[in-house]
Amino acid sequence: MWGGWRRAIGNARSFVGNSMGGLRGGSSLASWAVAGTLAYFLWVRPSQQLKREQEERAALAAASDSYRYVEKRKPIPDPQETGLIYGNKSGVKKSE
Repeated sequence: MWGGWRRAIGNARSFVGNSMGGLRGGSSLASWAVAGTLAYFLWVRPSQQLKREQEERAALAAASDSYRYVEKRKPIPDPQETGLIYGNKSGVKKSE
């Protein structure tokens, strides 16, 4: 009864150990900590700073030009007789 459960736990531990590069114990934890720190400083933090700078630039641009036109609603489409409207085309006459 308990043997199958213990075997499953052992298999899970060995799978996790192998997926982490085969390192065990403190060296594995330390290598993951170093990798996570490098990933944060090389990818995550620069992208957050870039996003923050873009938001600041957009806020400054919006504040500096208070008379700038800003679209507040979607434009209403213009129905055209010869446009890309499919279906009943009543009123369209062919020239002879």
